[in-house]
Amino acid sequence: DGMAAAHSEQLNWRTSIVDLLKLLGLDSSLEARKQLAIELGCPQEQMGDSAAMNMWLHKAVMHQLAEHGGTVPPELRI
Repeated sequence: DGMAAAHSEQLNWRTSIVDLLKLLGLDSSLEARKQLAIELGCPQEQMGDSAAMNMWLHKAVMHQLAEHGGTVPPELRI
């Protein structure tokens, strides 16, 4: 929340993978999200549906943040 408050844009990082990646200073383009989903092991059947991929990716990124010492709200952990 602190990072979001200091960001120049109002970001809905709790539900949007695009906004979460922007908050983290990462490329949020569709191509970058597809590549990240592949790297994190997104199931192939979700890769063809961008909405399903985005939801999976949001959970996976939150999990990775928590695994590496980031502060992730309990309701957003998988």
